[in-house]
Amino acid sequence: MQDMGMTDKQFNGFVRFLLDALTDAIEEPESEKKDEKLSKIADNLQKTLED
Repeated sequence: MQDMGMTDKQFNGFVRFLLDALTDAIEEPESEKKDEKLSKIADNLQKTLED
């Protein structure tokens, strides 16, 4: 079975999603919530790599 790559639009959408999540985490004033958000982003990225 051959893997299909992303189109440019799909990749741009993924980057927008990631940037939005990172911006939200950066702007979080509470350290504990910030750490939770960053951990969630890292987990989602790891799952994406494993797919």
